Amino acid sequence: MADDLLSIGQFARLSGLSVGALRHYDELDLLRPADVDRFTGYRRYRAEQLETAQVIARLRELEMSLDEIREVLAIDDPAERRRRLDRHRARIEARTHRLQRVLHHVTRISKGDPIVSRPPVAPEIDNASRRALAVGLFNYTWTLLENPDRTPEQDDEMLHAAHASRYHWGEVGEAVNLARGEWQVARVYSVLGRGEPALYHARRCVEINEANDDREDWDLGSAYEAMARASAVAGDLAGRDAWKARAVEELARIKDEDDRQVLEQDLATLP
Repeated sequence: MADDLLSIGQFARLSGLSVGALRHYDELDLLRPADVDRFTGYRRYRAEQLETAQVIARLRELEMSLDEIREVLAIDDPAERRRRLDRHRARIEARTHRLQRVLHHVTRISKGDPIVSRPPVAPEIDNASRRALAVGLFNYTWTLLENPDRTPEQDDEMLHAAHASRYHWGEVGEAVNLARGEWQVARVYSVLGRGEPALYHARRCVEINEANDDREDWDLGSAYEAMARASAVAGDLAGRDAWKARAVEELARIKDEDDRQVLEQDLATLP
């Protein structure tokens, strides 16, 4: 009955929302009044609408946008509602971390640090040193790959070493060095079970090899093997089989028996 309805003023006091906010939420179809007088335009609400209004007020205090609040209110599944709130929490956390960094820099400046500081200049590294670093890091990565008892910290070290080797080859190496660097990075990601980056680097290995006429006769087969392995890790079994078939075709083009055996052994270990 109309007599049981609350005026917008009463509803505002009970819900913790302002009259202006209630009018705005009505316009946005976020919280419609139960009745609007067609002559005066006065809005009135049911008492059971208070819970929804209080939820809106609380979520606004927690800096959730009105669009997000509308979505949360429309969700009946408690688990999905918690997931939405968890995403909002993650955004708040990221903003908090950013503000902590800002606070740190403002504090340093207030204590005398220059407002604009020059970034440190990277030291010059001669080409011979870069080559030595590329080779040494490549070999060190292999040492870690062959260790069956790696710790999580060594997994990280292995990944960083492979990327660092590829970086230095990118500064001083030829196409064959770049392709083999990409192959190793792809192998590391595959060993770590990370399909997407494994596929990316394996694909780069294929692209560089296919564009390089000076590659060794086993390089292209190894690139196809890398794509097969990465596809398997990514869950693409059809892709694995297709790339493996291409690698097998390349075996006949490898003249050296030892080189051919290395590729055969790699193909035999595909997931």
